[in-house]
Amino acid sequence: MAGSAASPLARAEEFVWLTARVLEQRRFALHFRDGCAGPGEAADALEAALSAYRNGDHGYGHGLDPDLRGPVSEPLHTVYALRVLEEAGRCSGQRAERVCRYLTSVSAPDGAMPALRPPADAAQACTGRKGPAAPWLRAPTRPCGDLLATGPVVGVLHRNDVWHAWLFRATEFCWAAMERLEKPRPEAVRATVAFLDGVRERPRAEAAADRLGRIVREQRLVVLDPGRTRRSDPPPGADGPAGAHPHACDFAPTPGSLARRWFSDAEIDRSLDVLASAQQADGGWPCRRTAWAPGSTLEVRPIATIDALLTLRAYGREIG
Repeated sequence: MAGSAASPLARAEEFVWLTARVLEQRRFALHFRDGCAGPGEAADALEAALSAYRNGDHGYGHGLDPDLRGPVSEPLHTVYALRVLEEAGRCSGQRAERVCRYLTSVSAPDGAMPALRPPADAAQACTGRKGPAAPWLRAPTRPCGDLLATGPVVGVLHRNDVWHAWLFRATEFCWAAMERLEKPRPEAVRATVAFLDGVRERPRAEAAADRLGRIVREQRLVVLDPGRTRRSDPPPGADGPAGAHPHACDFAPTPGSLARRWFSDAEIDRSLDVLASAQQADGGWPCRRTAWAPGSTLEVRPIATIDALLTLRAYGREIG
């Protein structure tokens, strides 16, 4: 077992083996069990697990994002799929071409993806009924682009030097949508940071990140002093339950993120202390989304656990 017997990593590993889907078990193995298989083997296994969620239209469905159920391909599934492909080192070539083909087919007239496809459109995407979604994910009545889905996807594709016609208009959509942000929700901030961290125009991205950081701090979208925040307070602009307030490391999960510049060393350290202390008795980290379906909550926790470990390790915290 990875790490020492009582280490956060060892406790998390037991939790993952007991509760996670095969996909998250493979993600954990890739990131934290390098000695058990070569990196090529681990990446192959992770990609194979992801392929179970892929549909004939080159999109992904079948609950890949735990907050979307049912078999139908949805744009938000692609956000997680590309993240997994990037972790496996497989976000290029024909794989990226297939994904971009799907993105082109589901894009709105503005060139960007909706978070969810309109019901009639989604029903035509593949055989089977459109599955239920978390109540805060509402399908638009007509196709229109959404930064929540488009931003992270564009960021990943740029970071992996993917060139495709779809990217040009989608990138311009992200710039324009980001510049219109005045009172963003935390989810929109995270999607924007994902875009800015990957997009090729670095000076423009840095300037935009500076503006977004000022908005985050001025509108108090982040908890900077956890000791003075009551857990009963409603999260600032979030859909999550009480206690799910965004902290600094939620916006800057790695030191290399542009969002890291928004916070002092002390503010980052406090947020990492909160993250480390959130590990529960069973070894996993909690689901910080509003519980709406039993299966969704169970599937989110291993994802949250892997993400917490990756963030703590990225900042040099000892995990085992």
